Amino acid sequence: MKLGVHIGYWGLGLSSDDQRAIVQEAERLGYDSVWAAEAYGSDAATVLGWLAGLTSTIKLGSAIFQMPGRSPALTAMTAATIDQLSGGRMLLGIGSSGPQVAEGWHGQRFAKQMQRTREYVEVVRKVLARERLEYDGETLTLPLPDGPGKALKLTISPVQERIPIYLAAIGPNNTRLAGEIADGWIPTLFSPEHVAELRPLLEEGAARSGRSLEDFDIAPTVYVSITDDIAAGRDLVRPLLALYVGGMGSRKQNFYNALVQRYGFEQEAADVQDLYLDGKRDEAAARLSDELIDMVALCGPPDHVRERLAVYRDAGVGTLGVSPLAFTREERLTQLRLVAELAS
Repeated sequence: MKLGVHIGYWGLGLSSDDQRAIVQEAERLGYDSVWAAEAYGSDAATVLGWLAGLTSTIKLGSAIFQMPGRSPALTAMTAATIDQLSGGRMLLGIGSSGPQVAEGWHGQRFAKQMQRTREYVEVVRKVLARERLEYDGETLTLPLPDGPGKALKLTISPVQERIPIYLAAIGPNNTRLAGEIADGWIPTLFSPEHVAELRPLLEEGAARSGRSLEDFDIAPTVYVSITDDIAAGRDLVRPLLALYVGGMGSRKQNFYNALVQRYGFEQEAADVQDLYLDGKRDEAAARLSDELIDMVALCGPPDHVRERLAVYRDAGVGTLGVSPLAFTREERLTQLRLVAELAS
């Protein structure tokens, strides 16, 4: 199991010098990849381009580029550019985001997501292969048939023969799709205890395209707080987990809430959402059980975390992206070093 470091959204608490030091230390420690995120603040592409010039071996992953914010051609252009800047280290993670961001921020309808994702990936691969871009799909037609558009092809070549494409997916159908069309899967709030229910979805998707999962990378991101005070470690996770389970979506459509329900926490998920959407965020965080937190995060003393790392490895995780829960540069560096030591 390879290690990645997830630096999340830019500009939230740490300076650019702090982030640079964290990523360069991760590279020194042998971490395989660094992943940058975007929501409605910093964009991931700029951060990865910046890191390309500050590092030499660590892979650069987008987790994720938001599909509604970029045409597939622009996503391919960006991936090819970062691949060139980094000497072939780009990992292209994409996802559909959610309806609140897609429609409220990017002005794109959140509809036909399965077909849209399938066609989006097909166009990205076509562009990266430097084929002339002609495509006739249900959600994408290129060039547009009633205007002056030309069938163009990418003018630069990626360094990698095939840039790996990772699909962020939560629901069963999207997870099947990841197994079918992607090179890797980025699950959120991943529970290794439930891999027996999740892996068959990937296998079903892979079977549709006539391939195995032998080289497929399961790459979850997990919050980490290695501390002898396990209660304090869990408390660091609570507000973040409450945000996803309670606030990332409406009462009718919250993919993270639905995932936690599928894990068996139906009433807890409902209570957290009600409290969070009623503005009672502290109460929502307090409602989260220790059992759920321990299932989706790495919290506790070193021996416990070492055992949990083995559980992730046994579940078939290929790349574990760790997100250290710490508020200073030195605390994050300490967490990174501890994870590297415990995983070795």
